[in-house]
Amino acid sequence: MIGFIGEYESTIDSKGRFLLPSGFKKQLPEADNSLFVLNRGFEKCLTLYPIQSWKPIFKEINQLNDFDPKVRAFRRYFLNGATQIDMDNAGRLLLPKNLMEYASIEKDIVLVSAINKIEIWDKLKYQQFFDDMTPESFSVLANEVMNKKEDNQNS
Repeated sequence: MIGFIGEYESTIDSKGRFLLPSGFKKQLPEADNSLFVLNRGFEKCLTLYPIQSWKPIFKEINQLNDFDPKVRAFRRYFLNGATQIDMDNAGRLLLPKNLMEYASIEKDIVLVSAINKIEIWDKLKYQQFFDDMTPESFSVLANEVMNKKEDNQNS
């Protein structure tokens, strides 16, 4: 199982490429460590899935009921823009223009651990995300989320 830890800054070059930080490269499993799926994130960021993390998600989505209109809408939105990308010999990944536009990425980015995937944020948008949260509001959020986890385990 893949589990990323860390936060790294990088820069997009004129062709839309960035260098995957060595801190994340070291955390990739040996097999298929250069193949990824890049997708829109739930917020205005991108999500980079190592292929090993993407396959179980895709399998689960594939098993959903085609006759349910909510399933079809979810699939369209979630898979919209999903792109398989390969790391080149220099350790760079290419961001497609349409996905860069979605996440308002121009030059400076932050790559952030999201457990089994990596979020890619425009640096300013990432900073704004944290500017909007105080330590007190984070404490309330953490309590809500972690208590729900306990409630689900006790059910």
